[in-house]
Amino acid sequence: MTSDSGAVVRDTAPTEGASPPERRLDWRRRLAVAVGWVGLRLLGATWRVTVHGREWLLARPDDAPRVVLMLWHGQLLPLLWVHRQRTGVIISEHADGEVIARVVASFGFFPVRGSSSRGGARALLEAARALVAGSDIAITPDGPRGPRHSFAPGALMLAHRTGAALVPLVAHADRVWRLPSWDQFEIPKPFARVTVLYDAPISPEEAPLRTVVEKAPAFSRHLEAAAERVRRLAITDR
Repeated sequence: MTSDSGAVVRDTAPTEGASPPERRLDWRRRLAVAVGWVGLRLLGATWRVTVHGREWLLARPDDAPRVVLMLWHGQLLPLLWVHRQRTGVIISEHADGEVIARVVASFGFFPVRGSSSRGGARALLEAARALVAGSDIAITPDGPRGPRHSFAPGALMLAHRTGAALVPLVAHADRVWRLPSWDQFEIPKPFARVTVLYDAPISPEEAPLRTVVEKAPAFSRHLEAAAERVRRLAITDR
């Protein structure tokens, strides 16, 4: 998967027509969409999932401020399965991005097309509009190309522009396959115990954008600290 951002907690989509129309897919990519949809549903149905820290997110009134969810690219699969709410996801504009867009749409997400390498400025603008309209946005700061667990400033720029809080979102599975890709993409094995943590929100600093962006390494450490917490929670959940 090569998503660069992503998630929403309310049935509100950005302005209609904001993202490019769907591309026509050849039969191989249509097959990939079908296999991805069926495969994730069959596999995910076997996982034993425990979620921590999401209560406040679900209990917010509709007019409460939205948030920017931050997650590592390699954990997209379990988090996509667990979050499953009306969600906007920034997805790369290359050809395979259309396959990913259709798979995530089948789980209730909506795509915002663009990435740090293609269409990035437009994607951040549309993500900001979605936040203002009432949608949470989640971003993979190390996507779509890495390096793994690096922290590109897109999430900080989005939070600075809109005033949204940043929420680390992490997962731990006790048994996983890891792909030989730059992000070590994780696929929890059948019947794996999957623990997910929505960590405490972090309010953006009221400072010039350049000052905020310079603190990106600190937010990488926030995600790493959340990853350590979810590992400890996974032990207590057994």
